[in-house]
Formats: sequence, C-alpha cells, structure tokens
Amino acid sequence: MDEKCFLFLVSFIFIIKTTANASSFSVGGGVGVGVGIGGGGGGGGWVGGGVNYPNPSVRPSSNLKNAYIVLQAWKTAIKSDPKGLLRSWVGANVCAYNGVFCADPTEETGDPSGPVVAGIDLNHGNLEGILVKELSLLTDMSLLHLNSNRFTGTIPQSFKDLYALTELDLSNNQFTGPFPATTLQIPNLLYLDLRFNSFSGPIPQDLFSRNLDAIFLNNNQFEGEIPQNLGSSPASVINLANNKLTGDIPVNFGYSSPKLKEILFMNNRLTGCIPQGIGMWSDMQVFDASFNSLMGHMPDTISCLEDIEVLNVAHNKLSVKNVRNCMEGMLVLILH
Repeated sequence: MDEKCFLFLVSFIFIIKTTANASSFSVGGGVGVGVGIGGGGGGGGWVGGGVNYPNPSVRPSSNLKNAYIVLQAWKTAIKSDPKGLLRSWVGANVCAYNGVFCADPTEETGDPSGPVVAGIDLNHGNLEGILVKELSLLTDMSLLHLNSNRFTGTIPQSFKDLYALTELDLSNNQFTGPFPATTLQIPNLLYLDLRFNSFSGPIPQDLFSRNLDAIFLNNNQFEGEIPQNLGSSPASVINLANNKLTGDIPVNFGYSSPKLKEILFMNNRLTGCIPQGIGMWSDMQVFDASFNSLMGHMPDTISCLEDIEVLNVAHNKLSVKNVRNCMEGMLVLILH
C-alpha cells in the first residue's frame, strides 16, 4: 500500500474510532475471485469504528516514549532485514520510522498526551524474526500489517490487550502451532488474515461467534471438521481453502446471518452434501467448493442466489443437472 494512502487510512480510522462510541464504519472490497490462490495479504479492506475499551474512564494510552521502548525491543528480535526497512528505526522520534504511522487524538478526545502509534505496515519486507509481547503496549494501534515476511513462532498471548486493533494481517509468513486463540480475544478486531502460514489443528468454534467481517485462513494445515456455527458468523468474506478440513459443510449453513458475500471451501477433504440453506444467502457472490468429495444433488435453492457471480463445484461427486438452466446471469459457472 502506498505510504500516503496508508497514512490517510490510519488517520481516518483513528478519527472514526475516537468520535464514535458504538457505531461501525466499513469499507469493503469487491468480489475476491481466486483469493485462495497466490501470495497472501493485502489488508486494508475492512475498516471499523467504535472501540470498546474495558473501562473507558481509564483508557490505556501508548505514548511515544513507550512506543520507542516497544519498537526497539521488537527490532532486536528481527534477525534479518534484507531491504533495510528498519534502518530508520533509530532515535526517539518513532513517527519518523519507516512503516510506523502516528496520529494525534488531541482534537478528537481532548487527550493532551500527544501523538500515538496508530498503525504499522511492514508488508513485503522479507523480515525474519518473531513477534514480541511488548507490541501489546501499543494500545492505540488500529492496523498491524505484516504480510509477506518471514516471521516465525507463535502469536504472543499479550496481543489480547490490543484494544484498538481492527485489522491484523499476518499472512504469508512462517507462523506455526495451533490456531492463535489470542486473536479472538482482541476486542475490536474486524479483519483477520492468517493465510499462507503453517498453522495446524482444528478451527475453534469461537471464531465464528466473533464480530469479524473478514476471515482468511486459507493455505494452512488446519484439519478436522468445520465448526457447526459457521453460519452464525457475521463475516462478509470467509476463506477456508487449501487446508485439510474434513466432514460435512454444516447443515445449518445459510440459515443465520445474511451478510456473507464470498465463501471458499476449495481443496479440502469435505464430504456429504451441499446444504439446502445455501439459497438463503441472498447476497452471495462467490461460492467455491471445488476439489473436495462432496456428493448428492445440488440443492434446488441454488436458483435463489440472485447475486451469484462465481459458482465453482468442480472436481466433486455432485449431480449438477438441475443447475445449468437457472443461473443465467452468472459470470463464471464451473461444474465439472
């Protein structure tokens, strides 16, 4: 993302947050056809407002003096910086650091403490290192974008204290271990991107009960069944492609939140039928369940998907004779 654009986005989010208590603002982006293919990351697609601190009367503040200590601690944990992104990380003026963006809440909140770190964007840096627990002290940070680096290890448990964080993009790195449950404890998180890593084990049920608008878990090693509350998620985009998921698509899929626009199950080990409830997703634009072992007939409710643009169920064991004549307005229809 261009630095000026990122700075504007960070400032805009910060203003929205500090002037709204319970409202939400979203900037969502288009049809993500093929988002299960290629490199991870991008971020910046979902912007949220209305930060709810545990105790508003004692809202934590990450002033620049503390930010200096935090960023220097992180710098020492980064072993390789081939592009020299961190050469500017010298001295107390952290707002001049490459990839660090500040905002001043004084006018919006009356808080006289001065500028704070509101965002960090080190995308495509090829940095090698780990995430340090001290990053959780940047409690005014709205965005943390670290895609396309070589970060390893796990996500610090202390990340649950990042009260202002709405966007977390850790895609295309080398993280390992089970699903990082601490990300589900970040109270105002809306955009979670963990794709193209080596996370493994089951997907926790709590993921789909959180107020997330975008969930990207594709291209990991997740296994086991999809939690039965998948349809309860308020997300507009869910990508579970290219994992090792087994079992059925939850039978209640489609009977809950109507917000879902894109969902990708492709290249897993799913069996069973496509639920009838799929037709309830009136805003669905992309449905990709290709390269699984699904069977049975395509549900008749598929004809109710008035906004569908991409329907891909190829390389399964499905009977699709009832589909061709009812999807005339579709941009892409792949059945075999």
